[in-house]
Order: sequence, then C-alpha cells, then structure tokens
Amino acid sequence: MKKMKTAIFNLLQWILFGGFLFQTCFSSNDQIINRASFPKDFTFGTASSAFQYEGAVKEDGRGLTVWDKFAHTFGKVLDFSNADVAVDQYHRYMEDIQLMKDMGMDAYRFSISWSRIYPNGSGQINEAGVSHYNNFINALIAHGIEPYVTLYHWDLPQALEDKYNGWLDSKIITDFANYAETCFQRFGDRVKYWITFNEPHTFSIQGYDVGLQAPGRCSILLHLFCRAGNSAVEPYIVAHNVLLSHATVVDIYRKNYKQKQHGTIGISLDVIWFEPKTNSTDDIVATQRAQEFQLDWFLRPLMLGDYPNSMIERVGSRLPRFSHDESLLVKGSLDFVGINHYTTFYGSNNTAANLVGVLLNDTLLDSGATTLPFKNGKPIGDRANSIWLYIIPQGIRSLMNYIKQRYGNPIIIITENGMDDPNSPFISIKDALKDQKRIKYHNDYLTSLLASIKEDGCNVKGYFVWSLLDNWEWSAGYTSRFGLYFVDYKDKLKRYPKDSAKWFSSFLNNNNK
Repeated sequence: MKKMKTAIFNLLQWILFGGFLFQTCFSSNDQIINRASFPKDFTFGTASSAFQYEGAVKEDGRGLTVWDKFAHTFGKVLDFSNADVAVDQYHRYMEDIQLMKDMGMDAYRFSISWSRIYPNGSGQINEAGVSHYNNFINALIAHGIEPYVTLYHWDLPQALEDKYNGWLDSKIITDFANYAETCFQRFGDRVKYWITFNEPHTFSIQGYDVGLQAPGRCSILLHLFCRAGNSAVEPYIVAHNVLLSHATVVDIYRKNYKQKQHGTIGISLDVIWFEPKTNSTDDIVATQRAQEFQLDWFLRPLMLGDYPNSMIERVGSRLPRFSHDESLLVKGSLDFVGINHYTTFYGSNNTAANLVGVLLNDTLLDSGATTLPFKNGKPIGDRANSIWLYIIPQGIRSLMNYIKQRYGNPIIIITENGMDDPNSPFISIKDALKDQKRIKYHNDYLTSLLASIKEDGCNVKGYFVWSLLDNWEWSAGYTSRFGLYFVDYKDKLKRYPKDSAKWFSSFLNNNNK
C-alpha cells in the first residue's frame, strides 16, 4: 500500500510538472525581454573557474592539482591539450573585467584555486596567491562588479590526493574547512557571496564512478579502464564527505563571520531536468528516482537532513549515513541554492539496471532509471556542440517549480546556463562571431526562467552565463566554445565579442528590440 501511495503521489507530481512544460512548449519564446523585465534586485553575471581560466599553473607558488596530473595523462583529454595556459586570466584579468563592465554585467562568479592559497592543501599559506585574489577582487569591485566566489571547482591539491586519497577520507573535512576559513579571513570583508562547491554530483560520478574526470578512479570492467577505484562505493563516500565539508564550513561562516561580514553562502548543484519518456507509471516513478539520485542526493540532506528514501532503500549499506549530530549540522546549511542547468533528458524505467549494476559495479545504475535525450530515435530537441547538450528552454521553468514545491521555495541563483559551439578549424573568426543560436538559447531560457518567477512565484534571484570567454572545457579540452567572447587560441588569446556579447549588452541596457 505504501509503495502504491508513493507511485500515485509521484504520478500526480509529474502530471503537474508536465503541465508546466506543456504550457511553455506551446507559448512563444520570441517575446522581447530585457533587464527591466526582471525584478529590480535580480543579478546578471558570467561564470568561470580557476582551472579553466587562469593558466599560470607554475607561477607564484601555486601547487599542483589533481587536474594538472589528469590533463597531462595521455588519452584523458579529447584534443590532447592541457590547461597550463588556459585563457591566461591570471595575467589578463583587468582586460576581462573591462569586458564584463562594457556589457553591463552586475557580477562575476569565479573560483579560488585551493592550491594557490595552500600549495600542499594545508600547512603554510602562500601569500602570493592571497595577494593575487585580493587584487582581483579589488579590481572587480572598483569596476562595479560583485564578486561571487566558489571555494572548490574540482581542482583538489594533488598533495592531498597523494596523502590520503582526497575526498575519500574524512580528513579532507578539516583541511577544506581550514582553507575556507582562510578565504573568509582574507577576502570576506569584500566578498558577500560564497559558494562552497561546484557540482559535487558531477565530480563524484565522473571522477569516482566512470573515471572520465580527475582523479580518474573507477572499477569498470575489473579496472581495465582505471587503475584504481570502486565504482559502487566511492561516489557515495565522496559525496558524503563533500556534504559534511560544506556543512562544517557554513557553520564556521555563520558562527564567526556572517554577522560582521554580512555575507551569504550556498552551493552550486548540477541539474539535468528529466521528463518521463512515456506516461506509464513505471517511467514516471523511474524519472522521479533519477532526479533523486541527481539533485536530491545533495539538496535533500542540505534542506531536510538526510538522503532521499529511494537512495537509502536501493543503495543500502553502500550509502554512508549521517549521525544525529551530523544530520543537524547538514540540515539548513545554505542561504541559497545555486543551480547549474543546461539541458533536459527523457527518463524511463530500466528493469535490468539492478542486475547489470551488480555485474558492472556501477553507481550510475543504482537508480534503476535510464536517462537519454532520445525517444524512438528522435532527439528531444536541437543539439548544441556537446553530445549531452540539447536545447529545451522550458526545462528550466519545470526545474524551478520542482525545487519550489519540494523544498518550500528557497532562494535560487542560476549559477550556470549556456551552450557551446564547436571549435572548428574550418570556421573563420568572422563567422564564429555570428552566434545567433546562442542568442536564441539565452533569450528562450531567460524567457522561461522569467515565467517561473512572475507566473509561478519561484524565488530566483540571479542568472550567470557560462561563460564569459571560450575556455578549456575539462576532458573536452579546447574543442568546445561556450563563451560570449571568442578567444583566438592561435593569436595570443585575443578576445573578440560574439554577437551574443552585443546582445547581452543591449539586454542589460534595456534596449533589446
């Protein structure tokens, strides 16, 4: 009876969210919007990460990170590139800040490289690294741009990986807390928006289940692909230590810094929106499970103090559990929810997942759901360059309503949204700057987001474009261009405004036509 009630509840829930999608699917996304369409306190910005932007990996005392090692390992990056130079923002930040100011952006989300502050992850502070970020933050503020600082965007100091396997050991909680508190002490008088982690779901799965990102651990096919790891256990351990690290840092900030620094602190979670592939109860319930094994894996503990019931039941003893005190620490440990959203997939029931999961020893199959951007051989929508990125603007509205209804309408900031074009040697710079597809992407996603705010009452306070510049895109290297500005990798990394940068300038100055 309990399972039947749960299925009925999920069915009704999905019918409701499907209604939102239906409504927006058949409404025009070509309406004219601009900054004035949004609430007066709404923030617009662009986003980046230290490893993808800075370069200068051996300058001013910076220590190595797990991504330095991974990117220099043969076969791990699609175009065999690395981020030793990236787009050189370490040296060119004044130029990039001017680009943001010229567009009229309110804020810049960037990450601090842990290994620039603590080259070995702990121990002695690297004052040259502190000085760099002080100068960077001061320059942003001087140009009227609010700094949003991410403390961890995947670049774990390699020394901690070597010392105790990084996120797999609870020792990381103390070291991360020490690093974060140093940032509060050195930068918190000017930084009012903190993000502890970027996309813990992504680096837990990609780094410890399938091994496609640093540190490249997995047990797929008996370690034929990765030298070490346990795909059935390690992603859950990593996620658990991340959640406890986040909660510990938020507790430190609230007790010692928030009152005098008047800041706010949250986390950024990656979310693909899932739509049931069919109207069958099995697919509807499976699609809900897929979301619980993605967004709710992290958001439910932060809001309610424990993992989703579906995870507890299906993962069993492989899922670490919170003690009573840990649950109290984690529950409510955020001031806002950062959401990185790009695309929508279909969800369906996978009856063979449990058996296959045992054979492959794979966390990804624990949900018993299949999530793909295809139905009957047809894609869910128009595709960007990345094989996973399909353009479904109405998904962002459904996602905002999902969070509102499930968690009591918390403050949400869209900390990443965007699309990529290919980095083709056969496309001239002149043609690459004509990115009408990106303009339509942002116009349509912003239109859908606006509807969630004005029509549905969702508590969304900001929108950050990924990304300001074309940049080094992790395992995709330089093959993918997400930027509003084109970076010429063949000519001293010169920046050129794409049509989308000009569109945003008009949008932010309220003169879109």
